[in-house]
Amino acid sequence: MNQLRRFLADTVDLQAEFLIGPVRKRAAENACRSSASDRANVQEQFERLTKTPQGCYALVDYVNFKGEGVLHTERYQGQGWGLLQVLEAMRGTSETGAVDEFARAAKSMLTRRVQNSPTGRHESRWLSVGFGA
Repeated sequence: MNQLRRFLADTVDLQAEFLIGPVRKRAAENACRSSASDRANVQEQFERLTKTPQGCYALVDYVNFKGEGVLHTERYQGQGWGLLQVLEAMRGTSETGAVDEFARAAKSMLTRRVQNSPTGRHESRWLSVGFGA
């Protein structure tokens, strides 16, 4: 058990790269779905986040629970709430504060999702608990 713990602790960087690799590939492909003026910003925001362990975790977690933001099922009234929309909403340029800015943008997308959702879905419940389904 101790060897396993040591192995896991010693390979955190490799584990993070394993998790972020597929997200990185899809994010680059999905940036092309942004307007030409937003593509460079989306890529820059993604890179800002991948330079921090918390940012990598946030990216993987967000995609797993909210989606990439490219499917029609990830939209209400034509407005999405996935990773692509969160990255489009970010504007910072340094690593410092990237995770906090991501959290603010994600909260904004969740609020927009709830406001645009069909009334019968009762999605406002997600605002009281944070980033739910």
